[in-house]
Amino acid sequence: MNRGVSNEEPADALALRALAWTLSDPDRAGRLLSLTGLDPDDLRARLTDSAVLAACLQFLEAHEPDLVACAQSLDVRPEALVRARHQLESL
Repeated sequence: MNRGVSNEEPADALALRALAWTLSDPDRAGRLLSLTGLDPDDLRARLTDSAVLAACLQFLEAHEPDLVACAQSLDVRPEALVRARHQLESL
């Protein structure tokens, strides 16, 4: 796992939880797949790919209401999701 600041959840674990939240709504899941160009099989095959996880977080950042709702659901600050994306992009 990719740990950022020592007291934070690893970036990849947080991104996976955010991805699960994103996919829990069919409309949002469809938008994610459409905007990222991924298909369901590709997404499943690349769940551990830091670039894919970063793209999923970037998808949330692009629509602030989703970013905020996801953060609230995961009980983290929106900034933690943004930080996780930056960490995943630097790998």
